[in-house]
Amino acid sequence: MPDKILIYSRFPKAELVRFGERYMLLNAAGKRPTEMFPADELAGIRAIITAGGTPLGGEAMDMLPSLGAIICYGTGYEGIDLAAAAKRGIAVGHSPGANASSVADIAAMLMLAAVRRLPVADNYVRSGDWVGRVPSPMMRPQAGMRGRKVGIFGLGEIGRKIAARAAAFETEVGYFSRTRYDVPYHYFPNLEALADWCSILVIAVRAGTETVGIVNADILRRLGNGGIVVNISRGSVVDEAALVAALTDHTIAGAGLDVFAREPHAPDALTALPNVVLTPHLGGHTLESHVAMQDCVLANLEAFFAGKPLPYRVKGT
Repeated sequence: MPDKILIYSRFPKAELVRFGERYMLLNAAGKRPTEMFPADELAGIRAIITAGGTPLGGEAMDMLPSLGAIICYGTGYEGIDLAAAAKRGIAVGHSPGANASSVADIAAMLMLAAVRRLPVADNYVRSGDWVGRVPSPMMRPQAGMRGRKVGIFGLGEIGRKIAARAAAFETEVGYFSRTRYDVPYHYFPNLEALADWCSILVIAVRAGTETVGIVNADILRRLGNGGIVVNISRGSVVDEAALVAALTDHTIAGAGLDVFAREPHAPDALTALPNVVLTPHLGGHTLESHVAMQDCVLANLEAFFAGKPLPYRVKGT
């Protein structure tokens, strides 16, 4: 009989097909497991699959007395109380780098779309204003990519791929990261210095308690009125109210956002602005990325049930 897995977060059914071929799935669909399944059925659950951003603390872990592994579908794991998991001897796994190329592509797309004001240009054609030669201040020539200074906050695997893409557009690239790497990009000792230097700030840092709201009004002011913010990390990293204010009063020129503070809710104050490009957290949402993330999940589960160390265990757990 196949091992049972609890699906803790809500996932599209298509993303669970491969797991269902090997394991018996109890799908809580994002609801409290005890509301969906009897306690005696949950008592035997040894592993769960969750989205890294879904809050999962000690209380939830205690609903599953046999739990030994929390496997995150994706790179992130900021919703997991790692200390609570360690205290209970629960291993935490994820899918590091599995979607890095796809996320880097979205970052490049948002960067170009924000710099060249793609939504404004698209609307200018669709509305008939172009054929009618209607004047538009938003269609005035803007600074392009060549010679721009692109600052990347977080130079992990995704950040490095973003840097390579940005450099291909004839830009200067700099970064701030906890670790200094042997790479051909300018290193800055802190986020403030990076923001002072660059005109495009790409946020690729891993989300956590230490990064909540770290891109605040001061950082945005340092970018200047030609500055652009691109966020493909997590919405929590940016002070969203400060960002709205900076975009509204032209402290910065624009933004490209794939993530938001309270997904799937993008605040009206953002969606109403013409100088913002918005996408629905689809950075890693490609067929090849999902296959790669599922491969990592399956490898972690197979190792766990075989009594072996997780091959993609979260560092420090």
